[in-house]
Amino acid sequence: MAIRVLVVDDEEDFLRALVMRLEIRGMEAKGVASGDEALAVLAEQCFDVVVLDIKMPGMDGIDALRAIRQRHPDIEVLVLTGHASQELSREGMSLGAFDYLIKPVKVDTVAERIRAAVGRDRAKRGN
Repeated sequence: MAIRVLVVDDEEDFLRALVMRLEIRGMEAKGVASGDEALAVLAEQCFDVVVLDIKMPGMDGIDALRAIRQRHPDIEVLVLTGHASQELSREGMSLGAFDYLIKPVKVDTVAERIRAAVGRDRAKRGN
């Protein structure tokens, strides 16, 4: 069964490219442009991992992470950040994110961390 990934990033070109490249690597990927949109999609669909940008207008990644942890505690979350928001990424880790990655990031690195997050989740569940 393919790994299901929700990518949340307000940078449209980055979002489209990452979704496409994850799909090329055999994952089912969906992209949304905001934290609010992510929460709406998560209420309707199941995902294994959320790849979440920290810096977004409206609901930022930290607030979205808090809401995801509260509503969907079993979903693993990877946070993405630019150099300027590494402190926010550390805060994300303290809120339960699996890992954080600094942009620009290679797609193979993202895919590797997604697989590691799914592996940890399956190990927790005993699968």
